[in-house]
Amino acid sequence: MITVATLTAVLTLPLAAAQPSNPTRPASRVAQEPHPQIMAAIRALEAARLHLQRAAHDFGGHRVKAIRAIDAALVQLKLALQYDKD
Repeated sequence: MITVATLTAVLTLPLAAAQPSNPTRPASRVAQEPHPQIMAAIRALEAARLHLQRAAHDFGGHRVKAIRAIDAALVQLKLALQYDKD
C-alpha cells in the first residue's frame, strides 16, 4: 500500500530535481513565500490530482485511492504551513 509520504516523495522529488535554479529571482518573492518547497509540493500534488481525475481508466480502484492519498498529503502540507504561523 502506498503511504502519503511515499506518494508525496514520488510525485515531488522528480519535479524538484527538474526545476532550474534561478539566481535572478526577485528577493520579494522569497519573502512572500517562506516555504517554497512546501508550496512546490502543494502545486505538484494539485497537478497530479487533476491528471488522475481526468484519467480515462480507474486502474482497478487505484486511481481513486491515489487521489485520496493526494488529498491527505495536501491536508498535511497545509497544516504544516499553518503550524509555522502559530
